[in-house]
Amino acid sequence: MDKLIITGGVRLDGEIRISGAKNSALPILAATLLCDGAVTVANLPHLHDITTMIELFGRMGIEPVIDEKLSVEIDPRTIKTLIAPYELVKTMRASILVLGPMVARFGYAEVALPGGCAIGSRPVDLHIRGLEAMGAVIDVEGGYIKAKAPEGGLRGASFFFDTVSVTGTENIMMAAALAKGRSVLQNAAREPEVVDLANFLNAMGANVSGAGTDTITIEGVERLHPALYRVMPDRIETGTYLVAAAVTGGRVKVKDTDPTILEAVLEKLKEAGAEITTGEDWIELDMHGKRPKAVNVRTAPYPAFPTDMQAQFISLNAIAEGTGAVIETIFENRFMHVYELHRMGAKIQVEGNTAIVTGTETLKGAPVMATDLRASASLVISALVAEGDTLIDRIYHIDRGYECIEEKLQMLGAKIRRVPG
Repeated sequence: MDKLIITGGVRLDGEIRISGAKNSALPILAATLLCDGAVTVANLPHLHDITTMIELFGRMGIEPVIDEKLSVEIDPRTIKTLIAPYELVKTMRASILVLGPMVARFGYAEVALPGGCAIGSRPVDLHIRGLEAMGAVIDVEGGYIKAKAPEGGLRGASFFFDTVSVTGTENIMMAAALAKGRSVLQNAAREPEVVDLANFLNAMGANVSGAGTDTITIEGVERLHPALYRVMPDRIETGTYLVAAAVTGGRVKVKDTDPTILEAVLEKLKEAGAEITTGEDWIELDMHGKRPKAVNVRTAPYPAFPTDMQAQFISLNAIAEGTGAVIETIFENRFMHVYELHRMGAKIQVEGNTAIVTGTETLKGAPVMATDLRASASLVISALVAEGDTLIDRIYHIDRGYECIEEKLQMLGAKIRRVPG
């Protein structure tokens, strides 16, 4: 199992390009199953979860064609089996996203209950209830969700999400694209990745309106046609590198990104003392060598502060001037990285869903272990500013969400290297 060794104390400085968004690419890949022809998806990040989704298509009889820039062409007309097996689904929760498209397009789906990060309960009941509202008959047995469309196909329906669910919204929106009649999704997720998926569906001829608000309306169409689509930039990767620069007192310009989808994070970075300048597709952060100020953060669904940036801001507060409170309202088990940061000398007290972080001038390098995707990013950030060497184990979590993280940090001057386990 690979590890990262980071020698801290280097002020980051330079420019990097942001990759396509994993959390957008995965539902968009799933949505290609709805098409009546070959679809090309560009700007895919080179990540394990993307590879897993493409491998899943291969198991189903589809033969994706990948070019050297990691654009992929998918033609679902060659599909041979409507089963998404456990051995693939268990490694990636986003596999559940093939459920809605398969039932809508082929009338049947058999999808293993998913696995993924250990950051708390993420039930799939909303996916199931949404499809049932559209007439699907669903049984959960033997660890699989078995869904069958009614005769004549799925029917449009109104559905209220009793809790905001990004993947739930995406799954039902995809299914509704080919359902007969109108579907109205209320209390829908508003994330930019949901908007990106809606834009992709519309590029194939779907009729989706209201994405980005809490009410999405889908007028079902008979078929979707081929399209070429470019995945949006990754806002969490963008935010992670900006925080890394802030923690080290450095200056970083991130390119091929979108400042308008990261406003809550940028405001908190300004509050921490960063000078932020933006263009149409770039953001520059400059700390002018200063230590950041502690900030209070409360996670909530978009457009509020994202849960996927919570761990990174705990690392920022750990070396900031003052004390900051970080309140996690989305997942109940997302402070596991705190105990690894304690090993580096961070002063963090967890009380229920709140972490009280008292900044200290220096952290010390130590052997630590990544516990989930974003927690692993917080360990990398802390290691960049710690005295001495930090050895980060179980970095397969990092590789699930950050493309070429050591190469990008090296471009900014960081002393980081990957070593085989």
